[in-house]
Amino acid sequence: MQFEKGNNNFLRKTQNDYSLVNRTEPELYRDIFPYTEVPKIVFDDHLIAYDVPTQVFISDTTFRDGQQAREPFTVKQIVDIYVLLSKLSGDKGIIRQSEFFMYSEKDKLALEKVLELGLRFPEVTGWIRAQKSDFELLKPFNLKETGILTSVSDYHIYMKLKMDRKQAFDFYVDIVAHSLENGIIPRCHFEDITRADLYGFSIPLAQKLMEMSKQAGMPVKIRLCDTMGYGVPYPGATAPRGVAKICHAFRHDAGVPSEWLEWHGHNDFHKVLVNTTEAWLHGVAGANCALFGLGERTGNCPTEGMIFEYLSLYGNNMGIDTTVITELKEYFEKELGHVFPRNYPFIGDDFNTTKAGIHADGMVKNEEIYNVFDTVSLLNRAPGVSITDKTGTAGVIHWIFKNYPKAQSLGFTKKHPKVIKVYDWIVEEYNHGRITSISDQEMEKAVRHYFPELVHTTYIELRERISQRAEKIIEETSMMPEVKSLIPSDFEPILNELAQKDIAMKLISITNIDGKKIGKNITQLCDQKAYEEKMLDEDFSDREWFIEPMKDGQTHIAEIYMSKVTGNLTMTVSTPIFDDSDHIIGILAIDFNFDEFANEVD
Repeated sequence: MQFEKGNNNFLRKTQNDYSLVNRTEPELYRDIFPYTEVPKIVFDDHLIAYDVPTQVFISDTTFRDGQQAREPFTVKQIVDIYVLLSKLSGDKGIIRQSEFFMYSEKDKLALEKVLELGLRFPEVTGWIRAQKSDFELLKPFNLKETGILTSVSDYHIYMKLKMDRKQAFDFYVDIVAHSLENGIIPRCHFEDITRADLYGFSIPLAQKLMEMSKQAGMPVKIRLCDTMGYGVPYPGATAPRGVAKICHAFRHDAGVPSEWLEWHGHNDFHKVLVNTTEAWLHGVAGANCALFGLGERTGNCPTEGMIFEYLSLYGNNMGIDTTVITELKEYFEKELGHVFPRNYPFIGDDFNTTKAGIHADGMVKNEEIYNVFDTVSLLNRAPGVSITDKTGTAGVIHWIFKNYPKAQSLGFTKKHPKVIKVYDWIVEEYNHGRITSISDQEMEKAVRHYFPELVHTTYIELRERISQRAEKIIEETSMMPEVKSLIPSDFEPILNELAQKDIAMKLISITNIDGKKIGKNITQLCDQKAYEEKMLDEDFSDREWFIEPMKDGQTHIAEIYMSKVTGNLTMTVSTPIFDDSDHIIGILAIDFNFDEFANEVD
């Protein structure tokens, strides 16, 4: 740990020594940023007290910095997302502003469409380069405010802009003066603030901007940009990396009002959200964020994260509708094809999902034990359980309850034989070397297999398609001359060939009008031993599949059942066999493996 007791070169104690310090060579702080090593964090014995603004807010950069991390949004997507941002913001506007590009024709059209909506929040602002000609882009839209790129570190001034500090200072002052002359509020983006000379350049520039603001009678805002994510939230951390000391300096040494200050962070060192909160706690009112942390490299502070940070600090006094976060997540997935990490907070598939069996058991008893908050009320997302061999029957029944609420009313528990069968199948998967969790799609198939009574519309639609296909197959088969002959030597080869072409057919049989089987059971080769002599001499005249076709002359499809022979879900389909005079002379029946047949139909 680097520690400088009481002599911090970055912390000036007097308010008279903030004049610009020009240099012939850039100050790169090689003791802190050696480049060939991990950047260092320096501490002193000066701690900054909290200075929380009366009101804080979020500003949005999804359509500016956020677009630099992905394929550009279409005009429709920009409008749709903006509408959802407004809905999330609430009637008092926790998301106060949103910044837009206006360089391409698509940018301009999107900006027009957004402005036509007339929504109060978030207010539309611009973003331009530090060039006077760029102000012409603002005029058609009558924007009241624009961001202006004003880099402050020597890395940018000397190495990128090829200026010295005095030249950069004068250049920025001139561009801000131009903005004020045109009646446009400038928001100066102090780029790379966490590598800048705080009291040798940044604070003198901020003081000058405050003088200009006073003279013009207009705000001059400053966005503190932690461009490389170097900021740290630790008490006693010195500038240029200590967030508290940077914020304190702009508030109390440069005299910038809280509401004119924003923090814009990046996540290069996994500190973007805590740094942004630290800025709030030390006098900076604005938290500049992007939806889901979008932004160049490691991204910006996630808007949804700061929404929850605000709720933790202030409560919901802004009318924030947090369920819109889930709406935005679903929009990004469906309309943009965006893929979120499963463990992403608040929106990832595993955010409120537990995997351990003991945790799943707790979730079944009371979800509050392992759920961070009421995710149904706040995010419109029920808690879940990720299924593995460690989940146990408790995890299985929790998954079923979540996805098929009817199961609870039907009295299913973790000890039910069907639940145990599902878990036995899961364990068997892992016994054969599986290492990934069981997907929702696999669980749905298992439920369809073992719990057909739980599947509602999807099951009914699937069964209808299956029934239509089965009906067509059996009726075409019943009209074959070989089948109508009722002579085993004629129909057995034909039916054997049919069965071998379709693995879903587990048993084909023909009975006469007295309910007695004619010929052998026709099965798959692998099932011949099980069916070969089974029930050949029985009387089937009392079976539903025999009675119904004999009664009405129609094809009959029985309810799905578990076959005692194969142990699989089975659907028996039966139809009359007619002679040439339309008299019933026999019944053709086919047992289909429901799952295999469903796969064929799907």
